[in-house]
Formats: sequence, structure tokens, C-alpha cells
Amino acid sequence: MLSQKLAGSPVHLTPGDDPVTMRFGDQLIAVLPRLRRFARGLTGSAVEADDLVQAACERVLARQHQFQEGTRFDSWMFRIVQTIWIDQVRSRDVRKEGGEIAEERLGSDEPVRRVEARLALEEVRRAVDRLPPDQRTALLLVTVDGLSYKEAAEVVRVPVGTIMSRLARARIALQQQLDAGGGMRRSIDNAEAQ
Repeated sequence: MLSQKLAGSPVHLTPGDDPVTMRFGDQLIAVLPRLRRFARGLTGSAVEADDLVQAACERVLARQHQFQEGTRFDSWMFRIVQTIWIDQVRSRDVRKEGGEIAEERLGSDEPVRRVEARLALEEVRRAVDRLPPDQRTALLLVTVDGLSYKEAAEVVRVPVGTIMSRLARARIALQQQLDAGGGMRRSIDNAEAQ
């Protein structure tokens, strides 16, 4: 994994090294776990999320000179991940490619609570995947990554009220999808019938 490779490589400041470049690298390493979480929410796949984060890191390292010192590094990175993801989705739509999401197998020897939790999580993931991209992004930035409304608005470059509206619509849509699907009880009944 990229984060392990970067994290495993200690950064040492030697005479002649640029301290700004060193801070840049430290910020990049520090934001990687949050980027992976965000990318996982966008893609619905750990493998695609890793590829997305790697593409973002490559872009950032090639365009390091574009970062404006004094601005939020994490917001810049989230925006880059989102931009790359949007480009990938548009490219898939043009080529009519469907993204395959690997389904996790449920072991029959696992405790019932663990199976129920996985089923509920999968149901929520599917519901989040069905949200419009703008609502999904707002939901992930605020509820998963913990950004404030203002910070999320800066990432996607919209007014704070727009983020609040998208988030409210996303929550309502999620609740409606989960209610319409019969909730976790229906998933458990289906799993037991198999």
C-alpha cells in the first residue's frame, strides 16, 4: 500500500533539503488515512479506493508547486480525490463500463451479531451508493470524515447552505431507501432462507 510505503520511509532533513518540501510530505502522509476513508466511501471498493488515493498522490506530487502555503492541505487533497473520481465515473459512463464491487462472503460459523452487523453495513453501503454524487460526497465529508459544514463546503467549492441542503436530502433519501428495503430484518430473513 502507498500509505505503508510512505509511512515506512522516514523523512530526514539534511543540509540543502527544502523545509517546505518536508512539511508537504509530512502533511501528505498524515492525510492518507482520511483520504482512503473518503475514497472508500466514493468508490464502494477498497481496491478502487487505494487506486484513487494513489492517483491523487501522484497528481499532488507532480503538482506540488500549485499548493498555496497557508491554505488547508487536507481540503486540497479531498478536492483532488473527488475530481479524479468524477473523471473516472464520467469515463466509465462514456465507455459504458460498470464498476464491479466485490461482495464479501459471510462465513457460516460467525456469530449471529457479526452477520447482522455485516448485513446492515452492506445495506447502508448499497443505499449510499445509490445517492446522487453530490449528496454522497456531502454525506461522506461531514458524517464519515467529520468535516464541519464550512470545511466540506470549501472542499467542494459550494456555499455552506448547499452542503447543509445536500446532507439533509441525503439523510432523508437514505432513510427512505432503508425503510423501503424492509430494513435489516428483511436481509436477515433472506440470509436465513439461503
